[in-house]
Order: sequence, then structure tokens, then C-alpha cells
Amino acid sequence: MNNSRQSAFIYTYAYNEAERSLCHLEMRSFFDIDTEMKILKSPVKIDPSRSPFMKGRLEVLAEGDTVKEIIAQAQNFGSEGETNKVIFLKINDRQGIDKIENAERLHIERTIGSEMQGDFDLHHPDQLFAVVPFGDRWYFGLYTKSEPIWFNHIKKPREYSTALSTRVARAVANIAVPHPKGVSAIDPCCGIGTVLVEALSMGIDIVGRDINPLVCEGSRENIAYFGLNGDVRKSAIQDIGEMYDVAIIDLPYNLYTNASWEEQFTILKHARRIAQKVVIVTIESMDDRLETVGLHIKDRCITKKQQFIREIVVCE
Repeated sequence: MNNSRQSAFIYTYAYNEAERSLCHLEMRSFFDIDTEMKILKSPVKIDPSRSPFMKGRLEVLAEGDTVKEIIAQAQNFGSEGETNKVIFLKINDRQGIDKIENAERLHIERTIGSEMQGDFDLHHPDQLFAVVPFGDRWYFGLYTKSEPIWFNHIKKPREYSTALSTRVARAVANIAVPHPKGVSAIDPCCGIGTVLVEALSMGIDIVGRDINPLVCEGSRENIAYFGLNGDVRKSAIQDIGEMYDVAIIDLPYNLYTNASWEEQFTILKHARRIAQKVVIVTIESMDDRLETVGLHIKDRCITKKQQFIREIVVCE
């Protein structure tokens, strides 16, 4: 077994078919890759609780060609005076005749745990470790389980029937700002703040603007309800003078008529003016309109909510 020299992390995922396209765009935003296997390895460190689709993250401490190599070095891990637990990740790339059944998984967990320093505690361990086979290698390391923080944001004091679901809004925020450090963002059509709540809860530097003073009030109420602090003000997008790294725009639904193209054009044109990167949520294809205002499509996906099929388009 060789200890990893470069930081490496293994992420596991869970999503349904309707979420596949959205999840894969979020993967590409975080890691520049996606996969159908629901498990991936990357040098990029992401808090798994950020994603509504991640199950957890294994921080690789050691790897080897066989599980015996992991077991042989288990004594190097853990600490005297602390308790440990080892879990075998059920999401892996061993399928068919290569699938590792439950009895063998439990045996591997117990064997590794018994060789580690410190005591083994199944219920309240001080440190949680994981082991997983992936890509003809075995990996072992610290495990961080994803916490569904977004789930606590579903019920809000102010809600709109056409607003993005909390789960989708969180993914959109990640797609827009996968790596928040030093990145400024704006939601210039913020509505009641569904995207703002998710972004702020992940430490993203984002402000909200909306032309409707009533929804601005609702957005501020929702943000405060979850103990967050956010800057939300009444403003039309054409009146915004500041520059941002990213703009997130869920186009208002009253603009999807032939007569409203001028209003759409105004929003898209000024989004291009105030931000280097623009992520647009739309219920109709508008590739030609995006090109008209100088927005170039870099990536995209679709997501469904009841009768709505939304397209999420990443532009620069």
C-alpha cells in the first residue's frame, strides 16, 4: 500500500433519473468531470453537505492494490484514547460477479477497525473512517457524511408556487459559484430568496435585487428566518451599477410571452453587463436570444418540477 502524496477525495452520490442532468452539471462545476457510476475521485475538496446529491466524502489517507494492503497498514491510523468506526462504502464500482456482499463488507470493517489504534465504537465514535474499492484500487481514509442542510430550508415564511425547489436552488447556487472564495455574486431577480437562502447558507458572497418591493420584503424575511444575513434591495437590473463575478437569474414567469421579449432582452443584456458569468434558469429554449446579447453557452442541463421543465444554462 502507498500513502497518497497528493490530496485526494472520493465522493459518493445518490440521485434519481429526473435529477441526473442537474447533478451531473453540478459535478462538472465542482470537479470538471461527471460520471454515471455515482462515485468519483478528485483532488478538489468540497464539503459534501453543500450538494443535495452527495452522500459523503472520503479523504484518502492510504491506498493499495488489495484490501490486505489496507489492513496491513491500519495500525498507522487512529489515536490512543479516541474511538473509531470504519464503514465500507456501499456505493462503489464493484458490480455483477465482482460485487462485494454484506457479510464480506462487515468482515472488512471489523478487521480494519481491530487493527487501528484506539478503541472501536460502532455507535458514537470520535472519528469515522471509510474504505472503498474504486478503479482497481482500494482507498481508506477519514469519512465525512453529508448533512441535508437544504432540507431544513424547505418550509419558509414566504413561498411562491413557481419558485425553484430548495434542492434545485442549492444545486444552482453550486453551479454558479462552485468555489466561493473571493467570488462575488448577485441574484438580480431574487424573488422570495430561494437561491439566496441556499447560497448564503454555504458562505457564498451574494446579494439580491428585485423590482418588486413586496418580494424583497419576503426575501429578507426568509433569510432572517434561517438566521442568515443578506443584502436584499429593490432595484431594476438596469439600475445596478456594481460589477459581480457571477449573476444567477431565474427568469420571471410573466415574461414568457411574445410581447415580453423586450423585457427578457433587458434582463439578459444587463446581466451580461454586470457579471462575467451568468447562470440562467428558464422554462423555454433561448439560445438565440443569449447569443444576441453576447452570452456564450458553456454548459447546460434540464430539471423537472411538476409540470415545469426548466433549463439551467451556464454562460460567459
